[in-house]
Amino acid sequence: MILRNLSTDAEVARHIRPAYSFSKRLKGLMFTDELASGCGLHILPCQSVHTHFMRYPIDVVYLTKDLVVVDIDENLPPGKFGRRKKGAHSVLELPTGTVSRTNIQIGHYLEIENKN
Repeated sequence: MILRNLSTDAEVARHIRPAYSFSKRLKGLMFTDELASGCGLHILPCQSVHTHFMRYPIDVVYLTKDLVVVDIDENLPPGKFGRRKKGAHSVLELPTGTVSRTNIQIGHYLEIENKN
C-alpha cells in the first residue's frame, strides 16, 4: 500500500503494511531489527502505541477515521508509551525522521491506496 499526503501532494511511503487483525496489531513492530525508509505499518483500529520490545525509535501519526492527522509523536524511543489520542481511529508507524522529512502536520489529509 502507498501512503500519500493529500495536503502536500507528496508520497510519504511506498510500502505500508496493514495490521488490521488482532494478532498483527498485537505484534506490530515488536522484535524487528529496523523499519526501512519508505516503509511503515498502519494499525487499525488503534488510539495509542508502545515501543516495548522494539530496538529502534519510530515516528507515530495518529489518524481519524477519514485519515486526517490529529496528533504526532516524533522519534518515539524504544520502551515508551505513545499518547492515547481521543479522536484517533488508526495509527501509522513510520521510520524516525519521516514526519520531518515529508512535512506531515496536524490537520493534513492522508491517503492509503493499494498498489494493485
